Amino acid sequence: MNTTGKRVLLASPRGFCAGVVRAIDAVEKALELYGAPIYVRHEIVHNTHVVQTLERKGAVFVEDTSQVPEGSIVLFSAHGVAPTVHEQAAKRKLTAIDATCPLVTKVHKEAIRYAREDYDILLIGHKGHEEVIGTFGEAPDHIQLVDGPDDVGDIAVRDPSKVMWLSQTTLSVDETMAVVEALRDKFPQLLSPPSDDICYATQNRQLAVKQISAEAGLVIVIGSRSSSNSRRLVDTAKLAGARDARLVDTAEEIDERWMDDVTTVGVTSGASVPEVLIEQVLARLAQCGFENIEIIKAADETQRFSLPRRLRLPCQHNSEREAP
Repeated sequence: MNTTGKRVLLASPRGFCAGVVRAIDAVEKALELYGAPIYVRHEIVHNTHVVQTLERKGAVFVEDTSQVPEGSIVLFSAHGVAPTVHEQAAKRKLTAIDATCPLVTKVHKEAIRYAREDYDILLIGHKGHEEVIGTFGEAPDHIQLVDGPDDVGDIAVRDPSKVMWLSQTTLSVDETMAVVEALRDKFPQLLSPPSDDICYATQNRQLAVKQISAEAGLVIVIGSRSSSNSRRLVDTAKLAGARDARLVDTAEEIDERWMDDVTTVGVTSGASVPEVLIEQVLARLAQCGFENIEIIKAADETQRFSLPRRLRLPCQHNSEREAP
């Protein structure tokens, strides 16, 4: 292959966000303190490599709390769970460790607050996503799911002067605001959340991919198909001008034919992707002649989250709901 002028635009920031680092550290700390097995309800984060690595260390991933043996330790994933899940854990005498991302917890608290004030809450998000299920569970009598602009026409509220919106944290910013505008057209007094629900890491990664996409013939987004924020990066890249954008879990999935007539490849990754997978993709691209790497920086990230309280105070063995 002729390698003249071939380059990679590497987005920054990319990869692990603070919430993902906290969740993975929580599993590893629990294994260190209590030993294997540590049961984890759902994937701790949506990345196949991360899940398989933790399984090798002694984590056991289950779909439901009922699959955890009574008296065991269960860790709730970064996506959050409904209050009923905490109640089920307590009934089974499980030691529950809540690794919900603090930014998701913020949305839960907003749902509780506005339900208490008797608002109709319109939750923008994707049906079936764990985060949406958890948030919905905080106030099921007050929340309606809005899964895109096409849902807006079917929404009915009790009092148009007392309606507000919340959002799944991993959505596309542009996608979310399109839904908000459609809702506001229907409900002019629609109240916005007191602070932005879409997490800083999701926004930063979308901003970075926009900056690389206008120049890229191909954008490669590293991330698992179960990852909402990774899939949104593919959508964002296409909307921002990339001729092609592909989601890959690993470097082995890259097809050299994607790079026919391409001189610039953009590379980014979802918020639950470890750096080792990014390095492997860059090595694969170098084999295809894309050896020159230019980092495109969109934002600085300094956010850090402390471990869940129970892992800082491991002597507390109970299943009461904790503030993460």
